[in-house]
Amino acid sequence: MTAHTYQSGRLNLPFVGIATFGKRPYVADWSQIDADVAILGAPFDFGTQFRAGARFGPRAVREASTLFSFGHAGAYDHEDDCTYLDSDVRIVDIGDADIVHTDTTASHASIKTGVKAILDAGALPVVIGGDHSINIPCIEAFEGRGDIHVLQIDAHLDFVDERHGVRNGHGNPMRRAAEKSYVTGLTQVGIRNVSSTAKEGYEAARSMGSDILSVRQMRALGAKAVIERIPAGARVYVTIDIDGFCPSIAPGTGTPSHGGFVYYEVLEMLQALANRNEVVGIDLVEVAPDYDHTGGTAILAAQVLLNFIGFIFHARSERAKA
Repeated sequence: MTAHTYQSGRLNLPFVGIATFGKRPYVADWSQIDADVAILGAPFDFGTQFRAGARFGPRAVREASTLFSFGHAGAYDHEDDCTYLDSDVRIVDIGDADIVHTDTTASHASIKTGVKAILDAGALPVVIGGDHSINIPCIEAFEGRGDIHVLQIDAHLDFVDERHGVRNGHGNPMRRAAEKSYVTGLTQVGIRNVSSTAKEGYEAARSMGSDILSVRQMRALGAKAVIERIPAGARVYVTIDIDGFCPSIAPGTGTPSHGGFVYYEVLEMLQALANRNEVVGIDLVEVAPDYDHTGGTAILAAQVLLNFIGFIFHARSERAKA
């Protein structure tokens, strides 16, 4: 790949061009993915119980990510004294899973197909929702690929088994994950206040291997100590609900819950995880841009994802040197 600098090539400012994630190459043919990371949009929000709008999340997060389109030079972090996401990390955007309106089964199947294509290509899947039900097909795509542990950052436990016949809505994904034989445990962080899951759901979650921490409990422990509760050597799938953040910085979501995390609390957990465990997949869900006309929620989502991807591949390169 030819190196580009700020002194050569096109300027390519954030507000020009086509808004792929981070302005990375678009790959339309899912059988031709050749990258370290592949971004998949999952614009599905039929699983919501209150305010819809997360179907527009992937488009908004992609547009926001152009603010951080650093090109091949990467992004230098003076605190860590390293450059993240340089030309050695190959990221592509494979577009969106096809969504069939009103059809959860078909839409989830399309999302699963996309994640499987990414995994078959040996790339890290990064899925942008959509409501939290899109985690269900994401986790299903890992069947037969070894054990995983799930780290969830969220205001809500999402451990409802069934409600009025609904088993695959945005209140169910962690229950569906815990039922999988290859999901060996869950760490659920940020769970707080009035939740969509009843007491029985919390009891069921703990009996099925969940470690549940509120925002205040996380703060008392600290980011590093929280991550150290995850089994050493576990391969970890990370699901981030944007409502895990305080709505003062992330109002653009369907189910905001006050008392959430601030930016660095989440970032420090993700960096500690990348340094300690192998991260095998990511989804970020519930960005509903119409509830935040400043665009700040989508910018937060894009910034978290890009930083996290940077942490993962920097940690991988450091481990390879050891």
